[in-house]
Amino acid sequence: MVAEPAAGDPAAGPVAGPVADGRDIIAARVAGFERVPIARPGLRAASVAVCVLLQQDTPCLLITRRAADLRRHAGQWALPGGSREPGESVPDAALRELREETGVVVAADEVLGVLDDFATRSGFLITPVVVWGGPVGALSRQASEVARIHVIPLADFDHPPELLRIPESPALVLRLALLGGYVYAPTAAIIHQFCQLALHGQTTRVAHFEQPVFAWR
Repeated sequence: MVAEPAAGDPAAGPVAGPVADGRDIIAARVAGFERVPIARPGLRAASVAVCVLLQQDTPCLLITRRAADLRRHAGQWALPGGSREPGESVPDAALRELREETGVVVAADEVLGVLDDFATRSGFLITPVVVWGGPVGALSRQASEVARIHVIPLADFDHPPELLRIPESPALVLRLALLGGYVYAPTAAIIHQFCQLALHGQTTRVAHFEQPVFAWR
């Protein structure tokens, strides 16, 4: 991992203080982030929503557990997202998937920015879109795809990731502890990059991390 202060960071250091200030700091850091795109023909373009919600003024991240009977990535932790439709923009796809999967409606002007692309073993090119969802409202899961919706304080993700070696790849697998278990890359990698940027003003590259073998399909 490479961690360095984000270029032109208006407020280096942890996010603290009133909610409005926290939003402004996160928005400024994400807007100033110099993202790294990936050009890899043959991968299916997808968008995911990195959605910040407020629960009792605490910044949280919305994350889902995928339905157990899905053909791909059943039961895994995931950010709301999916394939982009023809002619659909990166942010529009993220907002649509967020609305369809969780019932959270976010206006286009609450899109804060875009993080690094991540190419998956299962054939997707994921572009993470950071959005500010405001106070938590009614959540409505898409039962065909989502088993549960969780709203987790950002601070719960703000710890060093575990890096694992596997015999199938020379690259390290990244995972984060969550609710007595683990969330793995690519989801964990995207969350880690976001937390380092949003909470600490650091740019951390994560696209080189491996995914566990069970996520390759």
